[in-house]
Amino acid sequence: MAIKLRLARGGSKKRPFYRIVAADSRMPRDGRFVEKLGTYNPLLPKDSEERVKMDMERVQYWLGQGAQVTDRIARMLEAAGVREKTDRSNPKKGTPGKKAVARAEEKAAKAAAPADAE
Repeated sequence: MAIKLRLARGGSKKRPFYRIVAADSRMPRDGRFVEKLGTYNPLLPKDSEERVKMDMERVQYWLGQGAQVTDRIARMLEAAGVREKTDRSNPKKGTPGKKAVARAEEKAAKAAAPADAE
């Protein structure tokens, strides 16, 4: 059985609230889980202590048992100092799209045209 540490959504529409759970990876997101490890309330300010609560002892236990973590949980554990920070590289994210490149070229051509006229 492959265990994952992940978020299970609760709360009502437009008011998210998440449980941090250890669950079988084959179970649905909000379905059956093995153990509740904490909570995450994204509506609270980022500096609030109530935003993320985790039972670190149990999290360490599950990591020791070989549980995998989702990206969001990995970021929370990095912020808590449990895991070392990993580099996330997405070189294409910062590059402009086709339309933005075309607009920049058009703007440069317009700027160059009056300079050539003089």
